[in-house]
Amino acid sequence: MTAKRKIIYPVIAILFVIVFGTLGYILVEGWNLFDSFYMTIITLTTVGYEEVHRLSPAGRMFSIVLMLFGVGTMFYMFGVGAKILLEGELREILGRKKLTKKIENLKNHYIICGYGRMGNIICKEMFESNAPFVIVEKSAEVVASMDPGILSMQGDATRDSVLQQAGIDRARGLISVLSSDADNLYVVLSARGLNPKLRIVARASEEGAEKKLLRAGSDSVVSPYFIGGLRIAHTLLKPAVVDFIEFATRSGNLELQMEEIKVSESSHIVNRSLDECGIRKNLGVIIVAIKRESGEMEFNPTSANLIKQGDTLVAMGENRQLKSLEELVGV
Repeated sequence: MTAKRKIIYPVIAILFVIVFGTLGYILVEGWNLFDSFYMTIITLTTVGYEEVHRLSPAGRMFSIVLMLFGVGTMFYMFGVGAKILLEGELREILGRKKLTKKIENLKNHYIICGYGRMGNIICKEMFESNAPFVIVEKSAEVVASMDPGILSMQGDATRDSVLQQAGIDRARGLISVLSSDADNLYVVLSARGLNPKLRIVARASEEGAEKKLLRAGSDSVVSPYFIGGLRIAHTLLKPAVVDFIEFATRSGNLELQMEEIKVSESSHIVNRSLDECGIRKNLGVIIVAIKRESGEMEFNPTSANLIKQGDTLVAMGENRQLKSLEELVGV
């Protein structure tokens, strides 16, 4: 039974008792509506005021019936209503505490600001990648409609206190996909000030907003309309290329995946060439590019290219091959 129905039933029962008592005094004693209603209320609430009019024997008998059944019903229904309200409030308090505890335990997670159409897609991709994340959404209705398995909190992401509750000081990255460029700009400024090492990706809708978001501290800016336009054009002009990229980047694809793997300081492949590591020969993995720690990107590296500390390998292969590469790198 839902909480709404649990509350409606006690209210209906109380109204029924009041109507029953009022009609009873009208029929038994012949009183007017207001006097009958008043006598019913002071009887059911056990206030103890004197009788409105002197009761006849039949009226006293009716009052006894009303007190035995009506007063008990009133107290029972008031108790049920209070229990529902207290349980709901207690559940809400415990739910908030549980949510706060989960967020406090998060580390190296991602903060997603906004749960619109883009936010929904981002969350699905995060689930597929088993990446820890928390959603910050301003609308309480949207938060209430989310899947219970999604870690979310209701609040304004442009406020520093809300980002701090989301664990921004312990987060690995932040994605801002709010509805307006102004809100995204504000989130980027706040996030960069709270965590200078944070990787920030923001959405830009209007022309010219990309430069402002980059100046505000965003590491990357994505324009859905620009990317969508290019995708449509390339689908017509370069369909085979688009099909390959979509196939290689599709979530859950076991046949072919593109992945990035960071080379740690302790990895035994540091200062060794791609040929010496046997990545292509032994694992069957193709290294598409190497991103140096400085940010420089080397595309289509040769077998003589050295792997250095802090490099990020952009690799392509089957899922099991990429896991073998991670083991080789020491991730």
